[in-house]
Amino acid sequence: MGAQIRVYKRRIRSVTATKKITKAMEMIAASRIIKAQRQVAASSPYADELTRAVTAVATGSNTKHPLTTEAEHPTRAAVLVVTSDRGLAGGYSSNAIKAAERLTERLRAEGKEVDSYLIGRKAVAYYAFRERKVAGTWTGFSDSPSYADAKTAAAPMIESVLADTADGGVDELHIVFTQFVSMMTQNPVDRRLLPLSVKDQDGGAGDGDAAPAKSEALPLFEFEPSAEGVLDALLPRYVESRIYNALLQAAASEHAARRRAMKSATDNAEDLIKSLTRLANAARQADITQEISEIVGGASALADASAGSD
Repeated sequence: MGAQIRVYKRRIRSVTATKKITKAMEMIAASRIIKAQRQVAASSPYADELTRAVTAVATGSNTKHPLTTEAEHPTRAAVLVVTSDRGLAGGYSSNAIKAAERLTERLRAEGKEVDSYLIGRKAVAYYAFRERKVAGTWTGFSDSPSYADAKTAAAPMIESVLADTADGGVDELHIVFTQFVSMMTQNPVDRRLLPLSVKDQDGGAGDGDAAPAKSEALPLFEFEPSAEGVLDALLPRYVESRIYNALLQAAASEHAARRRAMKSATDNAEDLIKSLTRLANAARQADITQEISEIVGGASALADASAGSD
């Protein structure tokens, strides 16, 4: 019985050490969520207003620009998938990858080839394990992205949109990321960034498909030096700002998912410690009971031996 008690104590020490680690990770993730939320709130107005400005240029002029004009027969699309660099975040990365798989299947069903761009080691590992070809990968900044990171990821995709499909160009640009709704809710979503949708809808700037409200009618504007020049300048900034906002939302979602996963792990560790403690106490009680029985049995045998000798 003594050996069994030692096994229980060793497991209790091991689980207690794990609990300390998961508790620390939970607290770190909780502290980082606040910063990530502030960054999302700070970046959203700029991205929304830039989207409205680009929409106004696209709808207020008769200029046909490759970044705002729908292809008659789109044959190729680029998909940017945003996941995490680290694990221990529950189903955060796997849910984003599943959303990307659904989007890819839908695009292929429409007869389009898909070029995949990946952010985060989890997506890179997923595609590498399945030996899938990717057009570009970026890692190392999923939990704390900067605007420079978004600009780096946006550059090759903008070039692909501007290039001819015969030269490897694409007709559409999509992004898959995890939208931060609240501390308890994060939803994987897919958004089409390009060509920019200018169809009438109610708001929608936060989703990257901003347009004037149905009751508004945008007049024709005069642009200097030209509408095409304004679009050339604004649209790369639009893509960069949208990707940056998506990266910030994904980072906030990652921290929230990790906090929730670590809290669950900490609670499970506490329950396991209680269970192991009860088993150890029961084993120790059984050991004590056995020792008492052996002592009583020994005393009784000595008493019987003494009585026999008399």
